[in-house]
Amino acid sequence: MPLAPDHSMRAAERQPAPRGFDAVIFDMDGVVAQTASVHSTAWKRMFDEYLAIRARRLGEPFVEFTHASDYRQYVDGRPRYQGVANFLGSRGIGLALGSPSDAPLAETVCGLGNRKNEIFSRLIESDGAAVYPSTLRLLVSLRGHGIRLALATSSRNSSVVLDRTDTLQFFEAVVDGLEAERLGLKGKPEPDIFATACARLGVPPNRAIVVEDAVSGVAAGAKGGFALTLGVAREDNAAELKAHGADAVVTDLAETDFADLNRLIQDKRARI
Repeated sequence: MPLAPDHSMRAAERQPAPRGFDAVIFDMDGVVAQTASVHSTAWKRMFDEYLAIRARRLGEPFVEFTHASDYRQYVDGRPRYQGVANFLGSRGIGLALGSPSDAPLAETVCGLGNRKNEIFSRLIESDGAAVYPSTLRLLVSLRGHGIRLALATSSRNSSVVLDRTDTLQFFEAVVDGLEAERLGLKGKPEPDIFATACARLGVPPNRAIVVEDAVSGVAAGAKGGFALTLGVAREDNAAELKAHGADAVVTDLAETDFADLNRLIQDKRARI
């Protein structure tokens, strides 16, 4: 005689998994806004101009700044002046740090960083900035599920980009490069800016997700004890993001949603 169906068991199976997170902290460039390529262009223009001048002055060969070998390894995701120092160090070039008030033509770390920002601002002014449609849909969906949203970025241009993309409305907290400097926060790969964003939301890191496209960013997420670090591999670099701490990787945020993020967290906790 067949067993009577266990209605209580079937009802339990239909119950959604408990919510494993309360907040998502998004990086800006390359995650929310389509500006990572603008940054790369500005960095290349600034460094190539400086390296060409230096090569002529010292009688050395000119070796250009490249996206694959230089931008991604030494600059991407890091605070601006740290990125300048990292790249110059890779070429054996030592410059004085200078001051954030240095003129863009000053031959100091800060001067070069300010020159890059001047170029970036001109590019944004002339070409504008766009938001990724898939990210916008995810922001709307997450907010509809009661998830708190924050932005954490090394960029010192967040106000301009958020204004141009009309996305400030989604974020309850913004921690950018200017705020990090004011508070004395360490840049990526340290998790300070993400942890500060969580604190401003009143959500502990183990109940928050970090979404990042930079190696330094996923490393920060892994180091900070967050519920999940999601890498966005827009440059065919999924393996690199995974190797530096991403729990999961997508090529675009259209590939994930609230339920999928929740499942990834449950799977991660089951493995621990």
